[in-house]
Amino acid sequence: MAMMEHEVVRRRHWLTREQFLDFVGAANLLPGPNSTEVALHVGRERGGWGGMLIAGAAFILPSAILVGVLAWVYVRFGALPEATGVLYGVKPVVIAIMVQALWRLGRTAVRSPSLAAIGLAVVVAAALGAGELLLLAAAGIVAAVAHRGFRARALPLLLLVPGAATGLAMQGTPVAFSLGTLFVTFLKIGSVLFGSGYVLLAFLRADFVERLGWLTGQQLLDAVAIGQVTPGPLFTTATFIGFLLAGTPGAIVATVAIFLPAFVFVAASGPLIPRIRRSPTAGAVLDGVTVASLGLMAVVTWHLGRDAIADLPTLGIAVTAAAVLFAARINSAWLILAGGLLGAAMTHAS
Repeated sequence: MAMMEHEVVRRRHWLTREQFLDFVGAANLLPGPNSTEVALHVGRERGGWGGMLIAGAAFILPSAILVGVLAWVYVRFGALPEATGVLYGVKPVVIAIMVQALWRLGRTAVRSPSLAAIGLAVVVAAALGAGELLLLAAAGIVAAVAHRGFRARALPLLLLVPGAATGLAMQGTPVAFSLGTLFVTFLKIGSVLFGSGYVLLAFLRADFVERLGWLTGQQLLDAVAIGQVTPGPLFTTATFIGFLLAGTPGAIVATVAIFLPAFVFVAASGPLIPRIRRSPTAGAVLDGVTVASLGLMAVVTWHLGRDAIADLPTLGIAVTAAAVLFAARINSAWLILAGGLLGAAMTHAS
């Protein structure tokens, strides 16, 4: 979004800075990929409905195509020692990136003790196997109650969050694959996901690894790595998963499904956004949903980390990458490249 602001505000003067910030605020109030939604708002402002469609396609397609090509390479050559070595070094770097993102986002989102308590309750409930949608809803309700001044009532309500885990543990029975189920699953994710794109990983793990049984934890981690190493929205991880499951048709179905809600939300939200932003209660609900999203992200980081950091060399790569990320402002793509080269060299040496 920083690149977008430079292009449309400072370089082309298509929008004022205030207009752009309004679009950023509007995107933060909607589920889905925030950067994509800002691009859609800009396109609609400049060119109406046609501009929105063009902006969305131009923003999404380059990344989706590149991810699709890498997915083909992964399927075709992923079992070769060289490719395995690259992923061996990339995966712990991805975990370090997720930890750094979790820390950075958490410092902004957790602004009160009640929000911290909600986030911790979500971590406990998610670890017990609670459903993501119920956790997000419960966190929003509790945050709204606390904001209205009923803190004495809000504290007992916190029990609803870990209590949501009861009877909702993910089922481990595999489900037969179908393009229809793939579409509906990604459509659901694109319709309800708040917060950073990294929160997407919690939903992907819950649906495709735990509930449907279509992916292994290692395959999901590989998908995350591909999403990290490519430019564009992290939501194009869906393109990789779709190709992995059903080739080109699966990639197309998954990509359309996960991004479609963003187009609908942007098209429908124009008149409503100013009212929502002025509502303190709606803002409190959003705060609760945001910290719940970070709680889900923390749990999935732990699960993926257990797969990625399997020995002392990968632990060393993860710790080193985290130290560099926290000490210096460096593009994570360089760390991923370094991790891939180091992993390939280590695998070749052994």
